[in-house]
Amino acid sequence: MSLVRRLSAVAIILTTFIFSAGAYADGSAPAPASATNTSGTTGEPIKSAGIEQGTIPADTVITMQNWRNYREFMPDGMAAFFEGRYFWKMPPDVQMPVGPTVIHPLPSSYMEATEKYAAQVKIVELPDGGLTLNGYSGGMPFPHPGEPHQGWKVLANLWYRYTPHLTVNTKGVVCFVDSGNRVSCKAGMKVYRQLSFNTDPGVPVSFPGAEDKFFTQFEMVEEPEQERYTAVLAVSHTDLASPEDVYVFIPSLRRYQPLSPSARCSPDLGTDETPDDRRYGFDSNLTQLNVEFNGQKKILSLIGYTMPAGRFPENYDMPLGWPEPSWGKWQLREVYQISVSKLPSRSSGYCFAKRVMYVDAATYAPLWEDLYNNKMQPNRSIALFLHTLNIPGIGPQDSSNSMIYGIWDVQTNHATVFAEPGDDQPFYLNEQAPKEFTDLNRYTTPNGLNLIMR
Repeated sequence: MSLVRRLSAVAIILTTFIFSAGAYADGSAPAPASATNTSGTTGEPIKSAGIEQGTIPADTVITMQNWRNYREFMPDGMAAFFEGRYFWKMPPDVQMPVGPTVIHPLPSSYMEATEKYAAQVKIVELPDGGLTLNGYSGGMPFPHPGEPHQGWKVLANLWYRYTPHLTVNTKGVVCFVDSGNRVSCKAGMKVYRQLSFNTDPGVPVSFPGAEDKFFTQFEMVEEPEQERYTAVLAVSHTDLASPEDVYVFIPSLRRYQPLSPSARCSPDLGTDETPDDRRYGFDSNLTQLNVEFNGQKKILSLIGYTMPAGRFPENYDMPLGWPEPSWGKWQLREVYQISVSKLPSRSSGYCFAKRVMYVDAATYAPLWEDLYNNKMQPNRSIALFLHTLNIPGIGPQDSSNSMIYGIWDVQTNHATVFAEPGDDQPFYLNEQAPKEFTDLNRYTTPNGLNLIMR
């Protein structure tokens, strides 16, 4: 997530400074790598928790006149927009055409790693009540997440969900909407890299020299001109307990500086996301969290659509910034619903009491999130609309790192919409990326930040 989130952090800093063959570890037997259907990654039907849901006929169009008929298929935040409970409301002309659910099988190499390694994955309980993993080597750690610690297992699957090992977004665009419906935008480039536990064909499981790093996020501003070359690098580690390292390059100083790992929930200047929202919906430390499993259900989600042409707000349903029906048809997706909160020992000063996540059962990508403040009042809703792309040598995947996602703050009446990519610019996956973007030193180390502007 969040090219501009880091930029905002930089602005704040500048102001401050200057101014297997057997059973799996969860007790189930491995499923064939190809066993994927509309019910989930394993081919086993997902049962709704406590409520048997029906379905929505194809070619149904959900509008303000009939939405209550489909309330059970909506996350709470989406239903609140329809109800008109907050400043942010569904546009009166909203149309959500519904189509068939299309599940693209996860890559065979990822599922082969799941079969090979999942049996050796063990949950370790920490003294403060947190959890961590031993024995993870790649693939999905818990292909059949069940008790004990069912919710945490779903979150671990989300953390290690399949995405391409290299993503180059040549121009991500983030736009802001305030309570006066005024729109402003920023843009820049992003390079995301998985350095360990890789399963893509033809790449090392771990890149030499980067064995302790799991995932890196490099982002650099290109517009507006006064913020150009501001860049941020975030590095998460193979050890789940290790705090994420974050470095910022400040153009006026011509060098990078580290950021405090404890600043995880400060709102970004001009945006509605926090550091814990990045990496497309979740970037928090799993060992510091309590996760409750709320159940399984079907929700409406927009996946496999055509990216809107032009820059926001063109081809968005305003003033909410909702997808236009021309984008494509919504799908009913099986999801795990979990509630994520900080452990009591870690909760002091943290901005959110609870994050309710709707996690796709096929990809383990988050599709929707509702966040609550420390008074347990609704604070923000996040919708993530996954853009399906064809990954070289693998095929179509919903978790391509390309998407449009919106964050609506219902307390400040501010919203942020991200387009990945924006302005119809190239978006490269794996070997599609030009050679310059494969430089590990340049895009995955803090020393690479010092090469900016040289």
